Amino acid sequence: MAGLDKIISQIKEESQETAARTLAAARDEAEKVLAAARKEAESECADIERRSRQSVANILERGQSAADLRKRGSILAEKQKLIGDTIEKAKAELKGMDTDAYFDMILKLAVKSAQEGKGELLFSEKDLARVPEGFEDRLNAALKDKDAALHISKDTRDIDAGFVLTYGGIEENCSINAIFDSAHELLQDKVQEILFS
Repeated sequence: MAGLDKIISQIKEESQETAARTLAAARDEAEKVLAAARKEAESECADIERRSRQSVANILERGQSAADLRKRGSILAEKQKLIGDTIEKAKAELKGMDTDAYFDMILKLAVKSAQEGKGELLFSEKDLARVPEGFEDRLNAALKDKDAALHISKDTRDIDAGFVLTYGGIEENCSINAIFDSAHELLQDKVQEILFS
């Protein structure tokens, strides 16, 4: 029996060694799998962190761009308002000039707008009532070089300030509002240059 015990003992020993080697190999394999899983998890975490940082940076950049755009829009709107207010104040000042200064301006504007030949100036009812004595003579004296003559009509036009110039049924609106409207873009550019340069 001693031989059988020895064989059993040897089989047991070999089984234990095989089991120990298998267990060691399994542990090594488990360590490798665990290390690979750790490495993959670290890589995934780093990738998630990088994507998150990029996403946050993109959101912040879009937010900053939107804020900058809104700021620029507000500044532009305020500039446009200031320009418009300045133009309206200039228009109101022209309309509110004292009679002598106002008709000096009208004379210069009429001379500039007059064409060769005979024409008529039509004022608003208010302005017609305050035309200075001798204004038509002064106007025609200033027009001699242009070979033009203008007569102040008793008819009126529904304008706030300025005049309407007529030549044989053809009218040119030289009211202050019409002049400002036709030169609106130029006036905006000039006022912007003065205010913001």
